[in-house]
Amino acid sequence: MTRISGLMILPPVLFFGLAGVFIWGMARPDPSAIPSVLIGQEAPAVTAAGFPGAPGFTTGTLRDGKVKIVNFWASWCGPCRAEHPGLMALSKEGVPVYGVNYRDRPGDAQAFLAELGNPYTAIGTDDKARMGFEWGVTSVPESFVVDGEGRVIKRITGPLVERVISSDLRPALRQAAGG
Repeated sequence: MTRISGLMILPPVLFFGLAGVFIWGMARPDPSAIPSVLIGQEAPAVTAAGFPGAPGFTTGTLRDGKVKIVNFWASWCGPCRAEHPGLMALSKEGVPVYGVNYRDRPGDAQAFLAELGNPYTAIGTDDKARMGFEWGVTSVPESFVVDGEGRVIKRITGPLVERVISSDLRPALRQAAGG
C-alpha cells in the first residue's frame, strides 16, 4: 500500500485555493470601485482654507438645497488635467462644482486654472490633506456628489471623463435630486 505524502497534496490544494481567490475577485460587481463609508451620510466638515482670488465655501454651503459636486484636484495631477474639460462642461450646464485644491502650491493651482479655465463655483485649499483625510480621499482626482441636505450620494475615484460622467455621475446627480 502506497502512502501519499503531505507534500504531494500541497501543490494542488494551493492551486485550487488561489484559483478560488481569483474567481471570487473577478466576480465582484465593480473591482475598481473603492467603497466609501460616507455614502448616505452627512458630508464631513469643510475645513479647506481660502483659495487666492476665488470665493470659498463652508460646511453650510453643502446644505444649501442644491445638488453639487465636490471635486478634489491638483495642478500636478495628470488625470485632473484629463477631467478638466468634463468639469468645464458640467459647470456650463449649471451643475455647481466645488473644488478642493489638494496638496498643491497656490501659484501652480492658479496657473492651472488660468490655462484651462475655472469650472468651480467656489474653491478651498487643502495643502495639508486634512480635509481629504476626513473625506477619505485616496488620490486625486476624486469627486463626491452631495445632495441639497449635505449627504454624500456617490464617490467617484479617478477623472470625470465623458464615459464616467455618463455612466456614473449623471445617474448619481439624478438620484441626489430625488429623481
